[in-house]
Amino acid sequence: MREVRELSILEERIGYTFKNKELLTQALTHSSYANERRINKVNNYERLEFLGDAVLELVSSEFLFEKHPQLSEGDLTKMRASMVCEPALAFCARDIQLEEFILLGKGEESTGGRKRDSITSDVMEAVIGAIYLDGGMTPARTYIDRFILSDLEHKRLFYDSKSNLQEMVQGKLKKDLEYELLDVQGPEHNQTFRVQVRMGEEVLGIGEGHTKKAAEQRAAYKALLRLREP
Repeated sequence: MREVRELSILEERIGYTFKNKELLTQALTHSSYANERRINKVNNYERLEFLGDAVLELVSSEFLFEKHPQLSEGDLTKMRASMVCEPALAFCARDIQLEEFILLGKGEESTGGRKRDSITSDVMEAVIGAIYLDGGMTPARTYIDRFILSDLEHKRLFYDSKSNLQEMVQGKLKKDLEYELLDVQGPEHNQTFRVQVRMGEEVLGIGEGHTKKAAEQRAAYKALLRLREP
């Protein structure tokens, strides 16, 4: 009963009730869990992720095409890529705490898989695929609009935090940035990196992540929020 209760909580959170609950379960099932439970390998989230990726690309492309009639194909492609990249989707997934519902094998759980951007972003796309199969394009579009394409100004600040910070600092302050690795904790298979970004001797932001790149991104995001304060 615990799994059913959790799924109903997720359905309430995303505002969509599945007619076929198995689709939602499949969207949340990592291959490690399927292997441990001897579930057919096609019943993990990977096929739904494939479908969800295509639906997301279509909806986000149409959204940008309509919203930015002045932009070229190249600019639209670049903007779409930043909106639906792995860190961006993981950021959106954490907004609804999707990682709490992922079914992971014991090994993947113990190595920090629940916090890994690659997994949470994949599940975000798999849920899109599941909604599309269960209810069609309309609810899938609603989900994407609500959880991925909403509040884009704030999200884009996070998605492009390093480049945005670079432009802000060099354009307005005429200074250079330096990212410094402060610490690495945890076993090799589940490390947490801690990075600070400095402008000269001034520390602008400190971030943590399971990769150095993710930690740098979060440090840059914190620096941007600080520099944007009135």
